[in-house]
Amino acid sequence: MIEQIYTYFTIDMLYYWVNLGVLPFWLILIFFPTSSLCRYFVTSIFPFIILSGGYIFLLYKSYLSSYDFNSNFSLYLGIDNIKELFSNKNFLMMFWIHFISINLFTGGWIVKDSQKFMMSKFLLSIPLIILYLIGPLGLLVYWLIRIFYAKNISLYD
Repeated sequence: MIEQIYTYFTIDMLYYWVNLGVLPFWLILIFFPTSSLCRYFVTSIFPFIILSGGYIFLLYKSYLSSYDFNSNFSLYLGIDNIKELFSNKNFLMMFWIHFISINLFTGGWIVKDSQKFMMSKFLLSIPLIILYLIGPLGLLVYWLIRIFYAKNISLYD
């Protein structure tokens, strides 16, 4: 059975499952940010346990294929090194899970933070959609909207 799972979850299949798997979480964040479903499943540790499982599986697959993990540290040496690392599907998938996890965590934080200021769900959906598509720009848009609701600028909240 484990062998069947191992052969089914290729890098490409894992990519599809991760991308499809986070969509329900994002849809709940955007359309039902104040629901208990959002609170218990999306803004909790639950989605990160699932994504971590995929990450651990990917690390295991990489280890079995003799992936050189020491080469990951070369990404700090220059843009050409990053380009070389991204040519490896294992590293690219590790990065993608990392990126999706951080975006989802940030989306959950935005929803929790917006509830302190009782922001409208419609207004909240704008930075969440931008965050899903573009990442940090969505966080900036939320922060700009939040300034008007909080009526102050605080860099430490």
